[in-house]
Amino acid sequence: MDYQLGFHIALRALGRNKLQTLLTMLGMTIGVGAVVTTTALGRGAQSSIEQQVMAAGLNVIVITAGNYKAALPDDGGGVVDHQASLQRGEVVLAAYHPEDDPMEKHNHPTARQRLGDSAAGLGAAATLTSTDAEAIRNEIEGVQYVAPGVHENARVVFGDKRWFTRLHGSDVQIPQIRRAWTFLNGDFFSRAQQRSADQVLVIGSVVRDKLFGPGVDPVGRQVQVWNQPFEVVGVIGSTSWTAMPTAGDDQFDAVYTPYTTVHRLLNLTKLNTITVTVRNSGEVSRVARHITDLLRKRHGIVEAQPDDFTVKTQAREVLTKGLHPSVARAIGGNVFNMEQVTLEQLARTLERASWTMTVLLASIAAVSLLVGGIGIMNIMLLAVTERTREVGLRMAVGARAKDVLLQFLAEAVTLSLIGGLLGVFAGVAAAGGLRQFLRFSTELSVAGIVLAFGIAAATGVFFGYYPAKRASRLEPIDALRFE
Repeated sequence: MDYQLGFHIALRALGRNKLQTLLTMLGMTIGVGAVVTTTALGRGAQSSIEQQVMAAGLNVIVITAGNYKAALPDDGGGVVDHQASLQRGEVVLAAYHPEDDPMEKHNHPTARQRLGDSAAGLGAAATLTSTDAEAIRNEIEGVQYVAPGVHENARVVFGDKRWFTRLHGSDVQIPQIRRAWTFLNGDFFSRAQQRSADQVLVIGSVVRDKLFGPGVDPVGRQVQVWNQPFEVVGVIGSTSWTAMPTAGDDQFDAVYTPYTTVHRLLNLTKLNTITVTVRNSGEVSRVARHITDLLRKRHGIVEAQPDDFTVKTQAREVLTKGLHPSVARAIGGNVFNMEQVTLEQLARTLERASWTMTVLLASIAAVSLLVGGIGIMNIMLLAVTERTREVGLRMAVGARAKDVLLQFLAEAVTLSLIGGLLGVFAGVAAAGGLRQFLRFSTELSVAGIVLAFGIAAATGVFFGYYPAKRASRLEPIDALRFE
């Protein structure tokens, strides 16, 4: 049988009773539309929860240079400050970088000599490097973004206006880590500008307001930092009510430049921090352990020696916030994998709840598809009864049982496909309307749309097979005599 001819005949047959056909298609349209819409709602809710988890920092790990947790069972989780120990004359069994030691002989101009007194106050820690950051990025599975950081206090000058703020030498991936950021003007510095250590600056909205005035676009203007000219390329603000810009905060009352620029201007190679995000918040503990193992190996630290860095997760920060320093150190040093029983479990619970909700919504919508399929079976059984004489006539002139089967099956599949196509359009429109007018979080999935359309076609085949098989088994003589 010619399939193209079969579908053409099916369309003509369905067109004989347009109202009946439209009502049957409507059931399939509603079913497919409900599946597409509910799947979009479920995926949107899941993405929204994931975004909130990420924005809360549940997937963030911060590695800080200069502090050491003694690797001894009886130290009470104490933290040893490496530079303070050196000043007291104590011996610390850990790798030490002499770059920032004032007693060390330097063979290059110091930051003070290069940039003047405004460069004083450099951080003392010098145990992390950009190669450590690259090793974390390339060697640890599950790492999403890595941002090396050098952090200093700096005075930003524009004309006769000055503002003392925090300067972050950072990486191009920091905007992906700080998900609450939005760009009010311009953009972040580029990877090319970072490679060439350009003197470009991204400023927070607080700094913008203090130097240029509220709402002013400063992109393209020059400011002075450390007596050096920097071009403003962007202004960042916040999209979250939980992270509103305020004077003195560390995100929006701050300026950002490539860490390579800070290294070049201050004759440094060290990093103060390395900020890491994990793709799955449930993997924070594992990634943190692997980072610790990798850095100890890279820094040549043997088992009996303390770390020359500190790895902190958001869970550790939350649980120790507000506690006495000695208590916080004891908790942070001795509670093994605390994030697994706090924020990590919370993240996994939220993700499981979101997935359960998506499956539940899709299951409820699938009931509509079932009802639509039953409608198709009903109309096809009715069509077989109404067209019994037609079937007998076709078989009398040479049509085989297989041809009759395919004919009625083609009609059922045509019903379901057209209804499914209309349902896809209706579902996409409904998801867009919910997002536009009710501010629901929806996320359409091509895979979900294809799946819903495929289910519609399968429904037509499944529920249309029995009526088609029944028609193919009719005896020509009995069919011709049917009234």
